Amino acid sequence: MRHATEHADAPTAELNTALRGGPFHVALRAAIAARGLPLQRVQHHLSRHGVKVGVTSLSYWQQGARRPQRPESLRAVRALEEILRLPDESLIRLLADSDDDTTADRPGSHSYRALTAASDVLDRLQTELGWSLDGGLHTLGHHERVRIGPGRELAGLEAHHIVRAHRDGVDRFVAVHHGDPGSSPRDMRVRALENCRTGRIRWDQDSGVLAVELLFGAPLRSGDTFLFRYAIDDATAGASREYLRRFGFPGGQYALQVCFDAAALPARCHRFTQSSPAAPRAGRQKLSVTGPHRCVHVVEPRIRPGITGIAWSWD
Repeated sequence: MRHATEHADAPTAELNTALRGGPFHVALRAAIAARGLPLQRVQHHLSRHGVKVGVTSLSYWQQGARRPQRPESLRAVRALEEILRLPDESLIRLLADSDDDTTADRPGSHSYRALTAASDVLDRLQTELGWSLDGGLHTLGHHERVRIGPGRELAGLEAHHIVRAHRDGVDRFVAVHHGDPGSSPRDMRVRALENCRTGRIRWDQDSGVLAVELLFGAPLRSGDTFLFRYAIDDATAGASREYLRRFGFPGGQYALQVCFDAAALPARCHRFTQSSPAAPRAGRQKLSVTGPHRCVHVVEPRIRPGITGIAWSWD
């Protein structure tokens, strides 16, 4: 009986600790766990309080991928305090105490949980498409041009790949796009631009991951090189605050260029690297959006396993 009591008290102890020190998303997650409510039930209780919040938004709030800030969202947080039987102002106070605005109530940053969840989803989608770890291709060059639209949204991207086959018979590549939190991959458009055509497309709506086959038209022989280009039109989420690319294998050159609409020029911009989603960000370097093209870029001469990206803000 003593062990059962200790087990039952564990969620409450975690909740009390989180309510004292935060951060908000940890406290919210602990409160939901302590009440034993699935997110669908939480959403139902909120609707009875006259507040409409999607299950996806609730999931992002407790993951730390978003932080509620809009008036309707703050109404939801106050209702959650009642629904989850928390002291008044306990969750609101944690929001006020937070000085990190990079995940403020809108899509824009990829948290550790979001990245690891997307990795699990990607494994499933690639299995559905029959794609192996590297697909028999070695990357010689990978260049991406990302467009940020007038509403600060990730409007789309264009990618140019240079690959070499290291086995016979390779006739396709599976491209992956991870949209910002809140994006809708089913509404994205994939365009084959050069030396390929689109095949099967798979997506996961909750994580925002899209995977698409790009068919070469003829099988390559081991040692053959191949160049192809494609584009993905996104514009399905809110304001974007970063773009990153995760690599599982070493390879050739990677270049990332982010171009901003004249109506959405950022106040600050920097590059960064991570050895893994769980690792701290390193290699931070300021980038200046100058010249008529309104673009910033980063070039990695040799791809290494890990994450390379560019982040920006308008505040």
